[in-house]
Amino acid sequence: MAAYDCDVLVIGAGIVGLSTADAITHAAPGTRVVVLEKEPGPARHQTGRNSGVIHSGIYYPPGSLKARFALQGSAEMVKFCAEHDIPHEVTGKLIVATDRAELPRLHSLIQRGREHGLPVRELGPAQIAEYEPEVRGLAAIHVGTTGVCDFGAVARQLARLAMDAGARIAYGEEVTAIGRRPGRVAVRTAAGTVYRARALVNCAGLQCDRIARLAGDPPGMRIVPFRGEYFTLAPERASLVRGLVYPVPDPAFPFLGVHLTRGIDGAVHIGPNAVPALAREGYGWRTIRPTELVGTLAFPGAWRIARRHWRYGAGELRRSLSRRAFADAVRRLLPSARDEDLLPSPSGVRAQAVLPDGTLVDDFLFAESPGIVHVLNAPSPAATASLPIGREVAARVLGVLGASWR
Repeated sequence: MAAYDCDVLVIGAGIVGLSTADAITHAAPGTRVVVLEKEPGPARHQTGRNSGVIHSGIYYPPGSLKARFALQGSAEMVKFCAEHDIPHEVTGKLIVATDRAELPRLHSLIQRGREHGLPVRELGPAQIAEYEPEVRGLAAIHVGTTGVCDFGAVARQLARLAMDAGARIAYGEEVTAIGRRPGRVAVRTAAGTVYRARALVNCAGLQCDRIARLAGDPPGMRIVPFRGEYFTLAPERASLVRGLVYPVPDPAFPFLGVHLTRGIDGAVHIGPNAVPALAREGYGWRTIRPTELVGTLAFPGAWRIARRHWRYGAGELRRSLSRRAFADAVRRLLPSARDEDLLPSPSGVRAQAVLPDGTLVDDFLFAESPGIVHVLNAPSPAATASLPIGREVAARVLGVLGASWR
């Protein structure tokens, strides 16, 4: 049984875990960092299965961690991509109201954008057509700082930077046990390897609450996985959408609704919806893990979500089971879209933290205990804001170590 001694163990090689590792190695040179990842490579789950949007921060309440991280992170992400030749583009986006009931919420977003200092422009129907000739709406906002990039490539670059600075990344190492003594944390993996460190960072995403419990820290929440299903516009119809088009979000539910995204590859991605997944990594209806499903069903918060949001959830489920229903949602924004224009694309799963009373945690959630920092909720815009989030987590763990920024 091999033992690997280091200062900090980071569990999870998604974009937040890798940004944290990079931030530690550059803030405190000489700090020995090991990243443990159960998959054979980085960014295999949330990081590599999203729409690739660099969010501006317009949706997030002033003073929230989401707002702070997104406003700072979006500019940093564009700069990072430019410095490292990672494909990206600042396209701007439209948030479009298609119903009069949405107009007050749209106007609230305009005000919020101005409070954040974002370049927002109010548009009427004729001005919408100047940006997106095929999109229809009563009114819209144009947000100039939104863009797209390849977050998987960003994660791979962060991995290279961290390793160049001395970090080690161990793939294929699934954590199965965590032991603690004063001043030391020990982790055992499925392969039987033991890693001993002075401090641990839990950036395990879909598995973060499980890791917290392995460490003996009740997380006070549970990850309830929601699958987001996507379609792609048929290539011959991709010209219908020039950039990024979003509906006005429903404030009662922390998802942005079905939107249209022209990615860096030129393809137009449509989605996601949000339906309960039957496994934490349940990217399709056929993927079922009974133990995980039973755990979700035994959690009181899951039933409280269902009771509170059953009408919304029924609509999402209908769109999951019917391409026509999904296309109907698309046609609210893009009337010329046909059912046959929508080609199935890979799905993603969101790690949604839920409290026992059924509250969906809507902001970043961190927790600390002796020797450990847990990232228990890293919702969108986590990929956009991964650089400042990594520095935040690094500062917390260096504080645990008694190290200082240098």
